[in-house]
Amino acid sequence: MGEDRRKEALLQRVEETKNIWISMADEIFDHPEAGLEERFACELLVNCLKDHGFQVETGIGGMETAFRAEYVNGKGGPVMGLLCEYDALEGIGHACGHHMQGPSCVAAAVALKECLKDMDYGLVVYGTPAEETVGGKILMKERGCFKDIDVALMMHPSPTTTTDVKCMALATFEVEFHGRTAHAAMNPEKGRSGLDAIMLAAHGIECLREHVLEDTRMHYTILDVGGPSNVVQANTKMEVCMRSYNTAYVEHVAERVKKIIEGAALMTETEFEIHEKPFFQAKIPVLSLNEVLMDNARTLECPTIRPPREKTGSTDFGNVMYDLPGSCIRIAFVPEGTSAHSEEYLKAGKSKEAHAGTILAAKVLAGACYDLITEPEQLNKVKHEFQEKKAALSSL
Repeated sequence: MGEDRRKEALLQRVEETKNIWISMADEIFDHPEAGLEERFACELLVNCLKDHGFQVETGIGGMETAFRAEYVNGKGGPVMGLLCEYDALEGIGHACGHHMQGPSCVAAAVALKECLKDMDYGLVVYGTPAEETVGGKILMKERGCFKDIDVALMMHPSPTTTTDVKCMALATFEVEFHGRTAHAAMNPEKGRSGLDAIMLAAHGIECLREHVLEDTRMHYTILDVGGPSNVVQANTKMEVCMRSYNTAYVEHVAERVKKIIEGAALMTETEFEIHEKPFFQAKIPVLSLNEVLMDNARTLECPTIRPPREKTGSTDFGNVMYDLPGSCIRIAFVPEGTSAHSEEYLKAGKSKEAHAGTILAAKVLAGACYDLITEPEQLNKVKHEFQEKKAALSSL
């Protein structure tokens, strides 16, 4: 009963301070900033964490709008990681609900710090910019972040309250072909066509579709065709994306696509450059951690609770979850079936449902952290499941 009252006090603390977090979410919504430009949101969150006694470092991972905030109670306990995004969509605004993430995570962290005084534990809030563009968590991980936490937790606004199981690994190439221009009618024999190279590469990718696993996705587009039809186009550009729910298999397919590109250049006597964009890994799902979040969501009677989403697209959170246990609680704030990156998401950004979702998510995150800190067997179960699944992947 004592521990139940302590958790109740934790959740009550979030409730008592809810106007702070709702106001913060609305402020971020009213100042939408694209990836790597989130200066207003970053400063707002950082200043709040500093005011509540967290040790904050900004500009981590070589990104101006990334931050790390830490609080340690006692010595040697588990370290809970809370990751938040705050980038808007270019030209649209907060049509994905990222304005709610930072306030939810900070609310949970502050409540834990203020209410849980008699346990050994640590809290780290990571501000992770540019999820919608360059995949900020990928760059942060490559530069040493996230090695200091035992679990990584997030929230995301959604049409349903749920968690995710699988997401797709993603490799993206921007390819340039360089040939030789010529008049297409008078002396075409002198030209070497970068457009022909793109067309051959695209045909090669179409042929490859027949010889890959079923869950593989390959997409391409022409970014620059070079110029008018009466000129042999020397310099052209295309983009190619490859996806699968298996990280290693995407890497395998990407190597085959590189050979296709090389072959297209060989056939057209052109040169080529492949510029690889950040690689999104497929998450290693930890179902026991999902259940810790969902247990708290059910207790709080969150709206529109649904079973986990078995398969989703690509996310830079997958790169974090490839190295350590992680999960994201999705909190319903729009009608079921509503698409993210839509006008409906944008219009609901400051609704009473968005406000309620921000606070409910904070309570779920705080409650889940409390469970993992106060019940070591829960955390051990989560770590064991992750290690087993990671080992199984390495044996494939």
